Amino acid sequence: MIRLVSDDLRPPGDPPKRHLLSVGDLTREDVERLLGTARTFETSLERHVKKLPTLKGHLIVNLFYESSTRTSSSFELAAKRLSADTLNVKSVGSSVDKGESLKDTALTLGAYDPDVIVIRHPQIGAPQLVARVTEAHVVNAGDGKHQHPTQALLDLYTLREELGRLEGLQVAIVGDVLHSRVARSLVQALALVGVRVTLVGPPALLPREFPAEATADIEAIRDADVVYILRMQNERMEPGANFVPSLREYTARWGITPERLRPGQKVMHPGPMNRGVEIDPLVADSPDSLITRQVRSGLVVRMAVLYDVLTGGPVGVQALAAAEVA
Repeated sequence: MIRLVSDDLRPPGDPPKRHLLSVGDLTREDVERLLGTARTFETSLERHVKKLPTLKGHLIVNLFYESSTRTSSSFELAAKRLSADTLNVKSVGSSVDKGESLKDTALTLGAYDPDVIVIRHPQIGAPQLVARVTEAHVVNAGDGKHQHPTQALLDLYTLREELGRLEGLQVAIVGDVLHSRVARSLVQALALVGVRVTLVGPPALLPREFPAEATADIEAIRDADVVYILRMQNERMEPGANFVPSLREYTARWGITPERLRPGQKVMHPGPMNRGVEIDPLVADSPDSLITRQVRSGLVVRMAVLYDVLTGGPVGVQALAAAEVA
């Protein structure tokens, strides 16, 4: 099951809650269950009436301190597809602008008795703080350059749906690995399901602590089944830091172009893309691009995560059959 928050994060005598704070919270069995639930939900969305009464009466709060399109919209739509009530809170225009701390914001939102708080925050550990001071289940939608577990899960789901398997695949992750929470979560998740990973990019952007082969040679991508492209995380770099001489040189040496790919090689990108920098527009729009598929996967995977933290188990065919007539 999704790991419970440890006892030191909960008041004495308080029963533990189910959260998704990190890929490190997951076992392979958890991953298989979540992907299976996502597949079931994807089947349900093929119906004429796509809304399910599964989480009717539950309140999902989406608390976003950073800009987001894909993650915030898919979490909101996932909650609505499951008939939950939603409350979307952005830091801009809220009391955060007046200097309110994350703890006080969490306590304020906790007073509304939400069932789940989905949080994105620039500081590492923010989801753990919210889990400690509220009674809600907490889902990490990205904390600093630390973790983005639902992105890793939707990437696994995309790979399995498109390639038919996970075990034994080879994935090359190219770009700014050092500042990428996507990369940190994805490397962990891929290792969990038996995928071989190679990190490719400028030497200064390849952290040594990652449990994966690393190289600055772009030719290393040719052996991969999938090339996973990352953008330069300029917002997470210290002012004045020079990890590459220029974006032009980065593109020349590590940008993914049609000439650097072999026929049939799949391409993924978590977004947002910088076309013409890390990815050529012809690659982004090619038949082998899975980028739009990743976005679609995000909806059903986040439906599965919300369902799982609240119910603790997979959704069965019988449940969906009941929802059909509800």
